[in-house]
Amino acid sequence: MTSPIPVAVVGPTAGGKSDLALDLAERLDGEIVNLDAMQQYRGMDIGTAKLTPAERRGIPHHQIDVLDVTETATVARYQQAATDDVERLLSAGRTPVLVGGSMMYMQGLLDNWQFPATDPAVREKYEAMLGDIGVARLHRRLAEVDPQAASAILDTDGRRIVRALEVVEITGMPFAASAPTIGDPRWGTRIVALDRETAALDERIRSRTSRMFADGLEAEVRALCELGLREGRTASRAIGYAQVLAALDGDYDMATAEELTFVGTRRYVRRQRSWFRRDHRIVWLDAGAPDLLTTALRAIGNG
Repeated sequence: MTSPIPVAVVGPTAGGKSDLALDLAERLDGEIVNLDAMQQYRGMDIGTAKLTPAERRGIPHHQIDVLDVTETATVARYQQAATDDVERLLSAGRTPVLVGGSMMYMQGLLDNWQFPATDPAVREKYEAMLGDIGVARLHRRLAEVDPQAASAILDTDGRRIVRALEVVEITGMPFAASAPTIGDPRWGTRIVALDRETAALDERIRSRTSRMFADGLEAEVRALCELGLREGRTASRAIGYAQVLAALDGDYDMATAEELTFVGTRRYVRRQRSWFRRDHRIVWLDAGAPDLLTTALRAIGNG
């Protein structure tokens, strides 16, 4: 019997990855392993477009709903937990289908990224600076010492800015120097990415953002505040959640929060495209193709 080979479905947010991943899992006798950082959080459902249990077609999903909103999501924690999931599935003869758009999570898992050590004192210094001068000015500080890292990290992503500055100070080298060399992916994983024409993808982002707010994102955020969302370093900064929190604080109205969520998601999508396009192992597929499953199966050598 041939051993299963993992499949990864990656690409920009709102491209249609979840549906293809479910189709592949059904065809390949597989289970889903989440590759989205924010879908790890319990209760962060509407704003992350998390599939409901009913939408999962009875297929087991791993690394979803594994963190409280007060916990910090890290690539290192995910790497170990997801590695255990993949290897357990392979041992059972099941195909791991990895799906999501978190770039560093994919690289951490498939390239076995060995992360630089952390220094609590250095980390605390930059966390304090983040609180004192704000995320935009700290991002400019990063641009001064490591322009490449600053270009790859959103100027709203305080946690990653702090981590990059910490690594630069500890190692004396650019943040990117700690990244792994892209080589053969672990377990021989086959990687496909979905994309769409920019205008079509923007329209899907707009529609999905509107649906999130109509479906009760504000109420979801209010409920999560009771569980400590504001204290969570990563959860509270997620796109959509950060904007709703600001609206609840009176910084602007909820309509503005919706528009800023759309704008933030669109910016994130541009960075996802840039990151994934650098990975020569990925086979890119047109998400609007009429027989996408057949095309994907062919791309991973199962057609």
